[in-house]
Amino acid sequence: MRHEKLIAQMTLEEKCGLLSGRDIWSTKPVERLGIPPIYLADGPSGLRKQVGAGDHLGLNPSLPATCWPSASTVACTWDPALGEELGRALGEEAAAQGVDVVLGPGLNLQRSPLCGRNFEYFSEDPHLAGKLAAGYIRGIQSRGVAACPKHFAVNNQELLRMVSDSVLDERTLRELYLAGFELAVKEGRPRAIMTSYNRVNGVYANENEHLLCDILAGEWGFDGAVVTDWGGSNDHVEGVRAGSHLEMPGTLGDSDRQLAEAVRAGRISEELVDRRADELLGLILGADRPPQGGAVFDEEKHDALAAKIAEQAVVLLKNEQSLLPLPAGARAAVIGDFAAAPRYQGAGSSLVNPTRLKNALQALDGLPLECLGYAPGFERNGAPNEALKTQAADLAKQADVVLLYLGLPEIYETEGLDREHMCLPPNQVELLKAAAAANPNIVVILTGGSPVETPWL
Repeated sequence: MRHEKLIAQMTLEEKCGLLSGRDIWSTKPVERLGIPPIYLADGPSGLRKQVGAGDHLGLNPSLPATCWPSASTVACTWDPALGEELGRALGEEAAAQGVDVVLGPGLNLQRSPLCGRNFEYFSEDPHLAGKLAAGYIRGIQSRGVAACPKHFAVNNQELLRMVSDSVLDERTLRELYLAGFELAVKEGRPRAIMTSYNRVNGVYANENEHLLCDILAGEWGFDGAVVTDWGGSNDHVEGVRAGSHLEMPGTLGDSDRQLAEAVRAGRISEELVDRRADELLGLILGADRPPQGGAVFDEEKHDALAAKIAEQAVVLLKNEQSLLPLPAGARAAVIGDFAAAPRYQGAGSSLVNPTRLKNALQALDGLPLECLGYAPGFERNGAPNEALKTQAADLAKQADVVLLYLGLPEIYETEGLDREHMCLPPNQVELLKAAAAANPNIVVILTGGSPVETPWL
């Protein structure tokens, strides 16, 4: 063990306490031995360090941070070096805010287009996901902050995610669902990894010895700390036995007592608890700790990098009539609620309080176009509104080209829920039909973290 002398000075209660959180976001210190707490924060799309009382649902506000393009966007760059550049900037912000562990990136497969969390994952391709995740990890950890990729493993749906059972054979497990994690672990060398909520072949991922001991630590050589997803510990004693190190969030001492009682009853050996505590101390003590808040980062520089990444990720879906690029001086009608109120991130634990935010109307200002006006065209909540549709069609008639901003509303893509279908809201499709009838020159700017059906093409 690397910290044998330190562990020899700890009581059983202190060792057991180390393996479960102090509160929502931090670990327990052992002050008499100089073991500090560490602070963990969400970070797949940007840092989310909450102020005030912590909650893992994102209900309370967080400190301002750069909102980076989502993983599903960054994957469209096919550029791990760009992911590493993003990771370095994310690590700088974590260090500035006193965060020791960034909970990200997310690299589960986009197995189904209906998964409500697809925006937080890179791809349906495990090789691409693993390469990009490794870049993120190297970048984050270059700033003295630990990365914690997630969710290990076979966690590809939000519906019933805490009780679902992913049943699959070994070849499918390794060639698809573990392949990205293997690349991320071997090439990124993360100092932590987060387990998923679901069962894998009948055993909860956080208690799955085949996943955590045989494959992750044994075959891949992972020597960091395994952290539960928040509320993802079902049997703390079995989790520790199987190779898990840190249960989050804390349980007000309940898990500590259960683990200590299990040791005294002979259900688990104290030597194994010592080993898990030693491995976790590698995360707590093993690298330069960031300053505990008060530092600053270059907001303008990071905002420019986020824009650069987003620009390189834009995907041109169709341009058969060569409508794009627009000629200088083109008379444009800007239509669609997303132009004024952009949807730039998904909901849930990756919700970021952005340092800066620019909408499409602001971005278009200064370009060599003649903007004839803006019409929202539809209600974001999906309710039909004939007056808004008519106003937009009237504006479209006056223009050389219509810039039509459509997309998936916030409620369609969120942690905890899967989509029921792949359609755009009907009121947006009706607006598209009305605009097309008024002007055939339409450029649709489509925003979403997952695919949509396009029967209207």
